[in-house]
Amino acid sequence: MDNLRPPCGAEVWKTRTRWPVSTYSRVVPGTSGRVLVVDDNKVIRQLIRVNLELEGLEVVTAADGAECLDVVHQVRPDVVTLDVVMPRLDGLRTAARLRTDPRTRDLPLAIVSACTSYEVEAGLDVGVDAFLAKPFEPAELVRLVQQLIEQRRSGGGAGGDDSSLGSRGTLGALGTVLGIGDAERAECAERAECAEHAERAGRASGA
Repeated sequence: MDNLRPPCGAEVWKTRTRWPVSTYSRVVPGTSGRVLVVDDNKVIRQLIRVNLELEGLEVVTAADGAECLDVVHQVRPDVVTLDVVMPRLDGLRTAARLRTDPRTRDLPLAIVSACTSYEVEAGLDVGVDAFLAKPFEPAELVRLVQQLIEQRRSGGGAGGDDSSLGSRGTLGALGTVLGIGDAERAECAERAECAEHAERAGRASGA
């Protein structure tokens, strides 16, 4: 066990203790969930990690989408948070790859970024479940992650066709385009609802 090391680039933490991924990926008693935080900014990674750990969550961090894909199957997170602009593989392409992999297609995904209209629209297209705009309040981040974890554990799923929240994710139910103006939030929710109705109509016509 002493020779085990985390994959290159992955920072695995719980209450200031570094864990090898092989140990970390097993259930650790007393924790309320596991989050994979993906951001190329080390300060942001640490900020998110600290605030989630204070709520009893375990956190793994990766510096870009490529590292996320390298570790996600070992870590087995309950939620993944993604920045958009990152080297090698950005957050939107990372989300798309996670959605096409049967092992991670129902994994709750949250974009934590500038959340421009483009990012929200593109995120909805690839199946992102929620959005948090930078700069954000730590309480908003914690609430968002906890809601996604609770939704997954209640059986609602994320990104899947059977989700009561629709295949476009939790946007409508949670109102989780956080940190942007009401008008933009309403526009994003309306776009998500229209996309969901169109998809349902397409499935009905093909039945």
